[in-house]
Amino acid sequence: MELTCHIAETELERAGKLNPGNWTEYSRFVALACKNIAAQCGDLSPDRAYCFGLLHDIGRYAGVTSEKHLIDGYRFCMERGWEKAAQICISHAFMIQDIKTSIGTFDVSDEEYLFMERFIKNAVYDDYDRLVQLCDALALPTGFCLLEKRFVDVAIRYGTPPVIVERWKKTLEIKDFFEEKINGSIYRLLPGVVENTFNF
Repeated sequence: MELTCHIAETELERAGKLNPGNWTEYSRFVALACKNIAAQCGDLSPDRAYCFGLLHDIGRYAGVTSEKHLIDGYRFCMERGWEKAAQICISHAFMIQDIKTSIGTFDVSDEEYLFMERFIKNAVYDDYDRLVQLCDALALPTGFCLLEKRFVDVAIRYGTPPVIVERWKKTLEIKDFFEEKINGSIYRLLPGVVENTFNF
């Protein structure tokens, strides 16, 4: 099945009915950020980027889980032949390619953990992986926000293990990478970012 924007939107809507929550609105903002930034890069497809953003957390359809949603999303996309989207379901959580940099709980089987460990180590990231990693940190369910606000939001929910600072640094590096590609600030491409960040 070919992945299109309409299909991705339909699958996200269906997933939201299976496991209602703010994660679907959040995914839509991630997707829009991906689309807007990709459109300025010149070498990325805004539609593909939008689809990857919509589906990056699709594994949450299976219920309220921690890192299990990564492999659930991978399987969901692979079953439909969406190999790149499947990779991003896992890679979006690992801007550093080491499973030990996770800040979640591995509510998976030993076999699933070993699969993910190998997958993360051997995955070849491209700019779509990096874009979703960045945009994952640019949104809340209410809209776009500064990276730092999202960093604090995640830290409040997951705590602050030592690796979190390295994750922040890597995300900021990715931000710099894309700002060089678009020759400007990413924030100018995120409508309402000021109002949502500061709750105007």
